[in-house]
Amino acid sequence: MKVFKFGGASVNNAEAVRNVAEILKKFRGEKILVVVSAMGKTTNALEEICQAYFNKSIQTKTLLDKVMHYHFKIIDNLFDDKNHEVYYDIQQIFDELLHKLISRASENYDFEYDQIVSNGELISTKIISHYLNLKGFQNQWLDAREIIKTDTSYREGNVNWQECMHKTNHLVIPFFEVKNPNGFLMITQGFIGSTPDGHTITLGREGSDYSAAIFAYNLAASEMIIWKDVPGLLNADPKYYDDTHKLDAISYREAIELAYYGATIIHPKTIKPLQNKNIPLYVKSFLHPENEGSIISNHENSDGLIPSFIFKQNQTLLSISPKDFSFIAEENLSDIFAIFSENKIKINLMQNSAISFSVCFDENAIYFGSLIKSLQKNYQVRYNLHLDLITIRHYDQQTINKVTANRKVLLEQRSRTTAQMIVENTLLQN
Repeated sequence: MKVFKFGGASVNNAEAVRNVAEILKKFRGEKILVVVSAMGKTTNALEEICQAYFNKSIQTKTLLDKVMHYHFKIIDNLFDDKNHEVYYDIQQIFDELLHKLISRASENYDFEYDQIVSNGELISTKIISHYLNLKGFQNQWLDAREIIKTDTSYREGNVNWQECMHKTNHLVIPFFEVKNPNGFLMITQGFIGSTPDGHTITLGREGSDYSAAIFAYNLAASEMIIWKDVPGLLNADPKYYDDTHKLDAISYREAIELAYYGATIIHPKTIKPLQNKNIPLYVKSFLHPENEGSIISNHENSDGLIPSFIFKQNQTLLSISPKDFSFIAEENLSDIFAIFSENKIKINLMQNSAISFSVCFDENAIYFGSLIKSLQKNYQVRYNLHLDLITIRHYDQQTINKVTANRKVLLEQRSRTTAQMIVENTLLQN
């Protein structure tokens, strides 16, 4: 049993969908559960629709039409029969979404987000499942919401592992237990699940990797493969760093560290379920599937052989001081952390002195205003916007000098293995 995960870039047009079929052809006769993300930049587009809907913008319908046109163009390029069932299935999803968008939004933005943005994965998997069946890859489409059960923490659902295992045992495993010389394929969605009362929920941005890991754990898979547009795990994102190197093998521990600091190649929650059952995770190129790629396992032999770089853009550096210039004490920190938690903002870096506490976090247009307002009741607050956070694992001074050349460093922090710098990009100060 294998679990595959295909991200948005691997299914962003008709040719990419055909390539998925070519990859699966290499695994004929095997049992594979395939987890698929939304196509291309659909999640971003649906987030824009959600924002417009919540703000009662007249552009909402226009934005939805653009997303619908994108998907039907892909369908037209994949299916010669314009009466194929796929047209009905996808139109039905868009019709239901449109009906949602003409209704009145609730006051809960996170709830509305999950009901809208989750449709990207439902659309992509329906298209791919129909296309694979057309090409002779018999498969079963599975609604991940029937399996991935969570609490009601919208946009960041916490998985109920016991319930997920129960659902897997009754709805997934029986499908793979039947003998079939051609193997079995099951196509399902990443990123989404459902609450105890049946509402759709998402698992956090880029959560499809995590979904695949949940399925791999529950199925005791022999391996999990993430298919990417890169040759494997790289020591830096090629969008930000020219001289990248492939990491042929790293440990679960190192992967968790890289994900924690923001490496976009793997969702932070992905590794732990795999580590618990010692399931190797491969990162391979969907452009060159015959190449070996990279492996994440329990072996630590190759950790730290070369530095790894993580670049996070659109960062906010915020400094908090008591208005009476008293010390930053434990009760202050407890109060500050509670305010960040209430505003659903996660801290990427923190540093404190006697009378100041500084934090770095992703820019957040939804909750930033309320965060500042809450903090200013008891503290002086200063902040800088549009910064970059650079993290270097297994650093040396030469690598630090290289990435910070000609850039003003506003804050720096080092441990034995990791250095982090907040640096200027475009600086705005209140």
